[in-house]
Amino acid sequence: MKKGETELIRARVIGAGGFGGANIIELLAGHPQVEIVSLVDVEGVGEPISKKHTHLKGFCDIAVTAPDAAGWDKSIDVAFSATPDGVGMKLARAALGAGVKFIDYSGDFRFNSVEAYHNYATRIGRDPNHAAPELLPQAVYGVSELYRAAIAKASLVGNPGCFAMSAILGLAPAVKEGLIDQTTLICDAKTGVSGAGIKPNLTFHYPMRYENMNAYKIAAHQHNIEIEREMSLLAGREVRVTLTTQVIPLCRGIMTVIYGKLNNPATTAKQLFEAYSAFYQGARFVRVEPTGVAVSNNDVRGSNLCVLSTNVDARTGQMIVVSHIDNLMKGQAGSALQNMNIMFGLDETVGLLRPPYYP
Repeated sequence: MKKGETELIRARVIGAGGFGGANIIELLAGHPQVEIVSLVDVEGVGEPISKKHTHLKGFCDIAVTAPDAAGWDKSIDVAFSATPDGVGMKLARAALGAGVKFIDYSGDFRFNSVEAYHNYATRIGRDPNHAAPELLPQAVYGVSELYRAAIAKASLVGNPGCFAMSAILGLAPAVKEGLIDQTTLICDAKTGVSGAGIKPNLTFHYPMRYENMNAYKIAAHQHNIEIEREMSLLAGREVRVTLTTQVIPLCRGIMTVIYGKLNNPATTAKQLFEAYSAFYQGARFVRVEPTGVAVSNNDVRGSNLCVLSTNVDARTGQMIVVSHIDNLMKGQAGSALQNMNIMFGLDETVGLLRPPYYP
């Protein structure tokens, strides 16, 4: 009998004080087959998490435990490491040794080799030496729609970056089916301010963001490594992608506009829509819309959905796909819970079937 059918899955959240921690707590608190048993953070130790995240009062009032006091044993079934790079890699070995499944939000386990991690870490200016290199080969990249079978057998999952999730879901069908020239891929991605995390930063201070927007990490964003790796695997050859990320005065949400030159200029918008619909047939959290259907951030905000708008510019022979996700949900906590459901043999929609926020 699967865990969760008669017994509750006992969960720990590490980094409970951040946006990513708060969001997974929200989801777990409403999950019928999960019990939150441990919350870990460096701040607010000994205090209920609801003192910091006041919206959780009455839903989760568990006291926060300090990292050095949070041991690993059979009282925990799964841990969500909602932490920055460099934290999860120091915890995963002990967690897995205790039989705990481990889902990491950071880039620590998105790569399966020391070489690949070295490339990633160097690009973001981190120490390229991984603290648990022997675990990298067993880590599964957590895009449920592409790696469902592998995730079902995994004990260690590296959750994708938020921009990567939006771009990968938007590009995958066209690349896999050979619909576009793989040397012409461009992703123009805009995100809300919550993507920068909960810690105060002058750049994201309200007066600096109000009626302001800017591109950043131009030709140097770390999530591009994930996008290129996944597109190369789908294409069976090395693929390069131009990714430009921008911050706009919005709390949550990512819109990625994806461009690629059609291999067959006669491909119609209807054919593109049909190809995407077939690729994502049965994918509960990806919705494909044809040309002419209005799609916006309101269609995904607060949900685990990715909504894709498929379009063709017949005049230029260009594919244009618009990918919308909530960066804190499908780009983080929602996909983490979807992966947990799959890892424990549950229906992947459990605890996630809620519509987007409206208005």
